[in-house]
Amino acid sequence: MSPTTYTARWIVPIDVPPIDGGCVTIADGRIVAVGAHQPGLADIDFGDVAVLPGFVNAHTHLDLSGARGQCPITGDFTHWLRRVIAFRMNRTPQQVQSDIGSGIAECLGFGTTCIGDISAGGTSWDLLQAASCRSVVFHEVLGLTTERAEGNLRTLDADLARHQPSDRSMAGISPHAPYSVRGSLFGELANRILPTAIHLGETREELELLRSHTGPFVEFLKELGVWDAAGLVANPEAILHLFPNGIFVHGNYLDSAQTFTPGQTVVLCPRTHSAFGHSRHPVLAWLERGVRIALGTDSLASNPDLDILEEARHLHASYPEVGPTDVLRMFTQSGAEALGLDAVCGTLTAGKSADLVVLPLARDGTSDVVQNILQSRFSPTGVMWRGDWIFRHPGFPK
Repeated sequence: MSPTTYTARWIVPIDVPPIDGGCVTIADGRIVAVGAHQPGLADIDFGDVAVLPGFVNAHTHLDLSGARGQCPITGDFTHWLRRVIAFRMNRTPQQVQSDIGSGIAECLGFGTTCIGDISAGGTSWDLLQAASCRSVVFHEVLGLTTERAEGNLRTLDADLARHQPSDRSMAGISPHAPYSVRGSLFGELANRILPTAIHLGETREELELLRSHTGPFVEFLKELGVWDAAGLVANPEAILHLFPNGIFVHGNYLDSAQTFTPGQTVVLCPRTHSAFGHSRHPVLAWLERGVRIALGTDSLASNPDLDILEEARHLHASYPEVGPTDVLRMFTQSGAEALGLDAVCGTLTAGKSADLVVLPLARDGTSDVVQNILQSRFSPTGVMWRGDWIFRHPGFPK
């Protein structure tokens, strides 16, 4: 196909400063050039908008997309977990597949072209393989007792054997959390050379459980018939040490002085964090030390929608001390790096996939384009993946 050049008020590549009146040229599903506008070069002018790379939602639970409004959040985290478990148990396989499909469609409409999904049994694999986006499907693994750990490990191996990587999806693993995964199982999974995502430091109660084997998690796990104090890891650091390239979701109650390797990522879910009323997140301290931070929406059991841009806007409003350019990077370049897909997406860079988001700007807002993006309420009017428009608002330029 012949190249097509697009121009707009702002081109926002992420890895270099925004370009006022810049251009992006695309051919055969790839970006071939990004730069300043040249008169007569552009085929299509989007006008007073910003063009960004496709967004990255580094943490979802698409199989819970039917849970919107079904699991009210109280001050008791284990009470909320009971509601989530009850919701799952009452969902048929057909309903789960419908939920996943709806969740994918919602993500795409909000500009997400790359997804990190925690998937119980790999249930989202087939639909994500067929979707107009890239994804890492993290097969969820649980097992605090020896018997459950061994059985779930065998199930994982069978699932992974069926789910071979493609140009759209690759498989990862998600040892769920320190309260649900045996220490020896963490050790076994650390030997797998696969993308890995773990919920870590999500609540104070989780840390209490690890420190003293007390607190509400004990009764919760006993109710489920899976309590085994001997299976618990000693502390979060034991898990961080095992996974030098791991993704660690939430990190709400990890120490602000906690050290991370260059290959590790913390994924923050700002609106879920606020919904549970958690303490201030140590995000600023970690950013100041160069820790990679990405953003996720979490699930619709704790969030009103799967709009990753709204996560960024919520973070910007709640933590104004975090630089807006850092926030923008969290749901683009840093998310792609976390998922191991930064060679093909996450920035508007020649050679990468032509994944674009066209976002209107507030005309009465700040002239700083990054601030404008984070302070406005606009949603994308156009979303491109691999050179094809997968979403266009009525009236969008053809």
